[in-house]
Amino acid sequence: MDNQKISVVIRTRNEEKYIGFSIQSCIDNFKNPEIIIVDDNSSDETLKIVSLFDKYDIKIYKIKKSYSPGYSLNYGVSKCNNDLVLILSAHCQIINMNLKIVYELLIKHRAVFGNQIPIFYGKKISKRYIWSHFGKKEEINLYSSIEDRYFLHNAFCFYRKSFLELNPFDESLSGKEDRYWAINLVDKLEQSFIYSPNLEAYHFYTQKGATWKGIG
Repeated sequence: MDNQKISVVIRTRNEEKYIGFSIQSCIDNFKNPEIIIVDDNSSDETLKIVSLFDKYDIKIYKIKKSYSPGYSLNYGVSKCNNDLVLILSAHCQIINMNLKIVYELLIKHRAVFGNQIPIFYGKKISKRYIWSHFGKKEEINLYSSIEDRYFLHNAFCFYRKSFLELNPFDESLSGKEDRYWAINLVDKLEQSFIYSPNLEAYHFYTQKGATWKGIG
């Protein structure tokens, strides 16, 4: 199972601080991954850092129209050559991976998202606010009492390309495309997603990230 081919979609916009960690963790945890970079006019060293990994299968696509999370992810998925797809944040670093778990869970569920460990300026912080969703127990169709809706998070989430092409993310949304996708999946399609705490990634602090409300 660990030899199954995988494509990784990473959205970037001025991610020079952590994009190298993100890409290196893919290389370390997957055998010959295809990495799709969807860039939104980065003006820093992001793409220069990506180019340092030139001996690996990395493709860069620059968005030329209005950029939204849904559009960029749908576009990235369309460029993937493998059916197994990981959507990974440019400021996440995979630290614990087992593709056998992912493969087995995707037989029954349409998305598998892993545990995220918040790292604030190098320090692991307590899981408050949004981070409290990433607990120690596996959970199907995880529901957020904080947001009062299903909780799915695209910073570290596995899908099948074939399913995403039939059920793409909403391109009109400026954020939370993953939550609305989950609502449609469960309530309209009557299917499921699952949270697996055994798959882990560090999620590094980003100053403008709404995810970081309630840190400490």
